[in-house]
Amino acid sequence: MKNKIINIAVIAHVDAGKSTLVDAFLQQSGVFRENQDLVDCVMDSNDIERERGITIYSKNCSVMHNDIKINIVDTPGHADFSSEVERIMKTVDTVILLVDSIEGPMPQTRFVLQKSLAAGLKPILLINKIDKKNNRAEEVVDMVFDLFVELDANDEQLDFPVLYGIAKQGIVQYELDQPSDNITPLFDTITNHVSPYPDKDDDDLQLQVSSLAYDDYIGRLGIGRVTSGTIREGQLVHVSKRDGSVERQKISSIFVYQGLKRTSVKEARSGDIVVIAGIPNISIGDTICNENKVIPMETISIEEPTLSMNFLINTSPFVGLSGKYVTTRHLKARLEKELEVNVGLKVEPLDGAMDGFKVSGRGELHLSILLENMRREGYEVAVSRPEVILHKEDGVVKEPIERVLVNVPDIYSGSVISKLNLRKGIMESMSPDGNYVKIVYMVPTRGLLGYRTELINDTRGEGTMVRSFDHYEKFKGEIPQRQNGVLISNDQGDAIAYSLNTIESRGTLFISPGEKVYEGMIIGMNARGEDMVVNPCKAKKQSNTRSSGADDSIKLAPPRVMTLELGLEFINDDELVEVTPDNIRVRKRYLTEIERRKMGNRIKTDN
Repeated sequence: MKNKIINIAVIAHVDAGKSTLVDAFLQQSGVFRENQDLVDCVMDSNDIERERGITIYSKNCSVMHNDIKINIVDTPGHADFSSEVERIMKTVDTVILLVDSIEGPMPQTRFVLQKSLAAGLKPILLINKIDKKNNRAEEVVDMVFDLFVELDANDEQLDFPVLYGIAKQGIVQYELDQPSDNITPLFDTITNHVSPYPDKDDDDLQLQVSSLAYDDYIGRLGIGRVTSGTIREGQLVHVSKRDGSVERQKISSIFVYQGLKRTSVKEARSGDIVVIAGIPNISIGDTICNENKVIPMETISIEEPTLSMNFLINTSPFVGLSGKYVTTRHLKARLEKELEVNVGLKVEPLDGAMDGFKVSGRGELHLSILLENMRREGYEVAVSRPEVILHKEDGVVKEPIERVLVNVPDIYSGSVISKLNLRKGIMESMSPDGNYVKIVYMVPTRGLLGYRTELINDTRGEGTMVRSFDHYEKFKGEIPQRQNGVLISNDQGDAIAYSLNTIESRGTLFISPGEKVYEGMIIGMNARGEDMVVNPCKAKKQSNTRSSGADDSIKLAPPRVMTLELGLEFINDDELVEVTPDNIRVRKRYLTEIERRKMGNRIKTDN
């Protein structure tokens, strides 16, 4: 007997509790054994997802409630992974919109809700974290309703069910004053609010691929919902491609989700979310149909990249000291492997003398996650400053504009407003929020490169910023880069405390005594606007005279530790971030002073 099927997606702004809610679904539906060790955010299987507390890739699981199979998709909340969210909307019957009871709707809430409404879905609203002090759940419900109206929701969509919960404790309740000790109200609301997928098993086969995966043993995998018909293991099918061509292929394996497990089955029926193997070049938007009965579905649009970086071969003197993969061939193979599943990515060989690739993605986080994965796998690579990708429409150059929500203590708001104005931002609103001020700006993506660190410094670590792509606008003109120069090593060796003590008066150091440096490596930020060449390896000259206390241990301020994100924000156009398994360093593109002067003269001549 066929199970009734409902497919749902959990959507929200980052850190609203999506993965925690999915944990509660799994735990209260009998997926886990009673004696099984459980981890928080079990769907966040990637190490980086666990460390950062974010969902990067959408993931599937399923639970049974009464006689209904509920397929659940846990989606990313960060704007850089929005392409994952968009495609999921075509495979689900409803969405659970999670909103924090204090924060209310955030920029990414607007984005994911807009996509679900445009797909014709009728969301269920869940106000989460109602156990927080000073929660304003009822006010947040009104704010969400206003957002629905602003996004042109129809009458049916505006009549959305509202629930309240504490996902971390596995609690959902119908009203604020109706306590509960489980998520049964959510299960019941899903089954009452959404009809199970209609039985279309006898219709012609249609399965559109909405996301991809890769298995080292069976190759590229396509994931999507069986819109109609039945698909069987070993079946010959026709695949309608994005470009309109049709290919004949054979399905070698079919998997469905049972709990967290991907389970092999002989056939899958209409409504179910399945994983198929056997089509080596399967891609997003492809429609799988019966042989000689091709009925292509409307293609899925994939958002264009907004940001690019050059991934170059590491040419520093320390190349190969900590990494296993350092050649162009290694880099090419790894990026091609990433393209198998990461459809928001674009890779092009670099022209001219540079040995590497131009890699374009949906934002800084999108590309930095790729780099972080690569360095953990043993790759060494040098990367350039991120560049925003401009569009040309009707002869007019346009650039991406982001909606930015900044929450800062009132005393720092003037500095933040001044900085965002300099970066060509336009204020949309400003409202008090206790001792804080909530400021909404529209800012070019170019203007936000490197700003997060400035915000942290300007607000003594108390300011927060949330950003989300909004639209394209006419090019806003030049935006100033980093104002400070850098301190550049002119020697190779171990940094010495005596020398660093002298250099420290010139600016902020990035290194500690004993750290290895090389010529052209950036070891700190100059307090002034120009670059300065220094020698961090210079030792104190020996003399026969000893003065009391002169050789006491030198105390240096803690260095500014260079992380991958900080490095990408910090560098200018003539600098690179050197990414290795053990170290993140910043350096000049041209390591010797002579090379830098030659290049500077060449640029002046060209201009």
